[in-house]
Amino acid sequence: MPITANYPDRKTWIKTPTNTDFPIQNIPFGVFLTRDDIITIGTRIGDTAIDLGALHQLGYFEGIPLTDDIFLQDSLNDFISDGKKTWRLVRNRIADIFDAKNDALKNNEKHRKEVLFSLDEIEMQLPVSVGDYTDFYSSIEHATNVGTMFRGKENALMPNWLHLPVGYHGRSSSIIPSGIPIHRPQGQKLTNGATEPIFGPSRLIDFELEMAFITTDANQLGEPIPIEEAEDYIFGLVLFNDWSARDIQKWEYVPLGPFLGKNFASSISPWIVTLDALEPYRTEGPKPVKEQLPYLQYKGKKSFDINLEVAIQPEKEEETIVCRSNFKHMYWNMAQQLTHHTINGCPVNSGDMMGSGTLSGPTPGSYGSMLELSWRGEKPVQLNSGGSRKFIEDNDTVIMRGHCARNGVRIGFGEVSTKLLPVFKK
Repeated sequence: MPITANYPDRKTWIKTPTNTDFPIQNIPFGVFLTRDDIITIGTRIGDTAIDLGALHQLGYFEGIPLTDDIFLQDSLNDFISDGKKTWRLVRNRIADIFDAKNDALKNNEKHRKEVLFSLDEIEMQLPVSVGDYTDFYSSIEHATNVGTMFRGKENALMPNWLHLPVGYHGRSSSIIPSGIPIHRPQGQKLTNGATEPIFGPSRLIDFELEMAFITTDANQLGEPIPIEEAEDYIFGLVLFNDWSARDIQKWEYVPLGPFLGKNFASSISPWIVTLDALEPYRTEGPKPVKEQLPYLQYKGKKSFDINLEVAIQPEKEEETIVCRSNFKHMYWNMAQQLTHHTINGCPVNSGDMMGSGTLSGPTPGSYGSMLELSWRGEKPVQLNSGGSRKFIEDNDTVIMRGHCARNGVRIGFGEVSTKLLPVFKK
């Protein structure tokens, strides 16, 4: 089935800003609260939010096999469970409804009032109910940088790193949408030269520039997903700030890996951009340094050319862009990650989230964390408003953005913006 929503010359009758992240070729999916306090599943074109529940009730999805309440829910999980064919049918239909040549909804003022909202009339929610969350460690530059800091250049990569996508099971209860502030966490830390830990606020709060993909129901217990089928089970991607407390993490992570240093918060952008929308932006990923085992070998372009940036904005000050990177730097791609995740028969469900791991590039300006940008605090990052940062300070806001651009069409993710508040006090 062709992806007609992606036609680069398609225009919309909805007024859209120049260079918007959300042209008619994007059509992302999200969940929002309307001006009438009704929660609904929707999409976005330009700065206009579209109530898909209302569109469906008004008959605009006639001929597509959808349940009556599929868009009248507080998460996208059931819609995602319907599978790739349904996602494509719905997205193609939305593109047709809002095409400049289609007057059906354009000329129906009553229907437009029920369906269309300005962004200040809605409140974005978490788009999926995340049952399980896995975080990978798939940028060779990031893994090399961190390994060099703590083990030296000769032992930067652990022996397994070039053979498999390293990952761990994270905490889904602390995944939050953009705009929700977080508090500085507390925990145990081992200060330099000490032999016993102390308890207190983390002093080394860091962002991690990541993206995350959302899955549909993929397999039964015991059933692996072959790599050539893996992308069929990926609904789309979001920007992902996987917050870290580096001092807590350093003390606790041996032998079982991240725990309190990672599970206090992870922030995502609220609009899921589908894999279909990203299809025109496929690109080659890094070449394997070592030959990979047959189940991880793939054909074709499995990476995507997504430009990424991170900004730090101190309270009441201008922002400073501290990092510019790209999703294509990821050594282990999404198909490999999902295939490896299920090779032992682990079942993957609708709404599960898989983090890419920190997306550092090859140059210092593309490092995807403050740990790397300031090189463990030895090289403070200068801010436009004056001062500098080794790590994130109280009342700083971290903003991540991402977009693709090719042949005059820009497909973006908006942003994920999160403010760090002081330690929580009753």
